Amino acid sequence: MRLLVHVTPRSGRDEVAGWRGNELSVRVTAPPDAGRANESVCRVVADALGLPKSGVRVTRGHTSRHKALEVDAEESEVEAVFGAADPGML
Repeated sequence: MRLLVHVTPRSGRDEVAGWRGNELSVRVTAPPDAGRANESVCRVVADALGLPKSGVRVTRGHTSRHKALEVDAEESEVEAVFGAADPGML
């Protein structure tokens, strides 16, 4: 499934902070250079979903805070872990 995320690099901790409208807010300690923040985002989301790191890939927004991830999970599995996005913001 495709998952939209809003990334905050150089945060105090690695965490999924919840939904911001239709984007999942992900905070990572890694800086946004040389792809380190993208790798951290994939790892944080994969760990939260119980997937291997290869189960989450950045497909759009490699140099942006707004990214699209391809996640090897069903929508129901993602909603079970993170809850549902705010339908009014889609």
